[in-house]
Amino acid sequence: MPKLPEPPAIDKVAAIPPDIHPLALGTRLWRIYFRAGDYPVNWNTFRHFGPTNSRFDHHLLPRSLQDRGILYAAIDGETTFAEVFQEDREIDRGRNSPWLVGFDLDVPVALLNLGLDWPTLAGASAAINSGPRPRARRWSQRIYDAYPRIDGLWYPSSMAGNRPAVALYERALAAMPARPVFHRALADPALTTIVIRAAARFGYGVVG
Repeated sequence: MPKLPEPPAIDKVAAIPPDIHPLALGTRLWRIYFRAGDYPVNWNTFRHFGPTNSRFDHHLLPRSLQDRGILYAAIDGETTFAEVFQEDREIDRGRNSPWLVGFDLDVPVALLNLGLDWPTLAGASAAINSGPRPRARRWSQRIYDAYPRIDGLWYPSSMAGNRPAVALYERALAAMPARPVFHRALADPALTTIVIRAAARFGYGVVG
């Protein structure tokens, strides 16, 4: 049996008690988002077009603009660099206008923990965090449907030494604050040290 089979039926997933990882009020999250390109967003908005090639998009096929939205973030800023720029392993400070933002949650959120035993109990494995993305997206769709009170996913980043990363469903919209605590373009000279440090940590190149 493959370590990441297709997800079981909704009722079978729903019968498995979810392993909740709570994020408390005031938890600080970091994300890199793009103001330009194919899927531009603002710092506090969810991407409602999908699914894209991102791992845990829970949008339904065919790809379209829909009610389901997702926002990827991490507990520390450097993990966001590893996740966002993993395809080319190159931090491009200008293309599609990337910005780094840090914000504190306005209300608590409940995330399904994919870093412990739940994937195995559900018939998958830790490969849900690093295996084929199309199948991981189908798992995310099934999780979303089976657990209506889950606000998103807590998962170990396979690109950043299993540091915590999160995928927030649009159900977490109420947790987004009115203002961020940190917000700068990657092209801002003030971020040069941060960009170079993240690139050195993960062996990525830097453009711009």
